[in-house]
Amino acid sequence: MLIDSHCHLDYFTPEERPGVVERARAAGVERMVTIGVTLAQSREAIGIAEEHEGVFCCVGVHPNHAADSLSVAGAEEIAALTEHPKVIGIGESGLDYFYDKAPRDVQQENFRAHIRAAALTGLPLAIHARDADEDIARILREERAGGQKFQFLLHCFSSGRGLAEAAVEMGGYFSFSGIITFPKAQELRDIAAKIPKERVLVETDSPYLAPVPFRGKRNEPAYTVHTAKVLGEVFGLTPEEIAALTTSNFLKFYRKAA
Repeated sequence: MLIDSHCHLDYFTPEERPGVVERARAAGVERMVTIGVTLAQSREAIGIAEEHEGVFCCVGVHPNHAADSLSVAGAEEIAALTEHPKVIGIGESGLDYFYDKAPRDVQQENFRAHIRAAALTGLPLAIHARDADEDIARILREERAGGQKFQFLLHCFSSGRGLAEAAVEMGGYFSFSGIITFPKAQELRDIAAKIPKERVLVETDSPYLAPVPFRGKRNEPAYTVHTAKVLGEVFGLTPEEIAALTTSNFLKFYRKAA
């Protein structure tokens, strides 16, 4: 069994979703986690998870949407959405200095609120990190030093070695997307090879970032198979072994889904 630990099923139409889920199952991807990027879309994600067996969700506000409302959502408001049995984590949240769609101080306030929601609920946090490695590591360290206890995962990991090492030191997990299959991603594969294999997951981030051989096309959870194959090659594991490993890691990280 494979698990797509991060996808956006709400970006597929209601008519498309049953086929997307069925193709995933046919490929051996028996579970999927659909991710919220706003509170409204998080509520939609809960509805999608209710409709499909084997689909779970995370709730949160993506850094690109951190300034959409007049005020940043508080930890308690985010945490309230986690009472649903199919909500297994917080996120995605984090920092995105590439697009800079929200002021950086607002992004950081939003990120800290999600860290505190994770600590409040005991659920793990899925982190979006783009061109913000130093601030991601700094804020994680500051929140931990301030007494917040939480688990975290760097989703769609494509950051540098420095953030990877900092996250390993803090006990973080890593999820790899189709990016790891790209021909020019050898540096990422080299970084991945140094990460403890007991902390790696796979994802699609669909409908984005389709892996080779579907690069440039719309991605979907069924394609997790191709990302897992390449990640397995990084660790010298067969497709069956990497499936078993990443599924075990997923269930240790997202304990509410176990």
